[in-house]
Amino acid sequence: MELKQKEIYETLKKVDDPELTAVSVVDLGMVHKVSIDGGTVSITMVPTFAGCPALDFIQKNVQTAVQKLHWVMDCQVTFSFQLTWSTTSITNHGKQQLKKHGIAPPPENYIPGDEWTVDCPYCGSAFTSMENVFGPTACRSILYCAACKNPFEAMKPVLDHHTIT
Repeated sequence: MELKQKEIYETLKKVDDPELTAVSVVDLGMVHKVSIDGGTVSITMVPTFAGCPALDFIQKNVQTAVQKLHWVMDCQVTFSFQLTWSTTSITNHGKQQLKKHGIAPPPENYIPGDEWTVDCPYCGSAFTSMENVFGPTACRSILYCAACKNPFEAMKPVLDHHTIT
């Protein structure tokens, strides 16, 4: 990877999703492409959900962070709605950061149409139940742990149709 591109990605690893502090846009798998032309950087990102209310904040935060690099004269950030974000794009580091905030990562090996559940991010118990598929944001649901008696949020599983076999 070119040195400048590596520097951009390292910078983007420090740009958190405004709704999930300490979970970067890189760890969420939102960064699709970075192009550099002299001092101009173009970044194509994939939104987690098309109607996500945080997109303007994410765009501004990404631009601000990248433009702080001494060699960057301009940074253009666009969201592609032709590309499909998937929860399989979340990095292992991102999954660990979600757990630290009491948010369970999406289930592994999810089959679309099936009911799903996840282990409790607090105690690790598999004895959890879905309380409300509609969480505080479009990308999260609310579950309950029967072991530690805590309610918690979980990322909803979203698969790109290309990842379904």
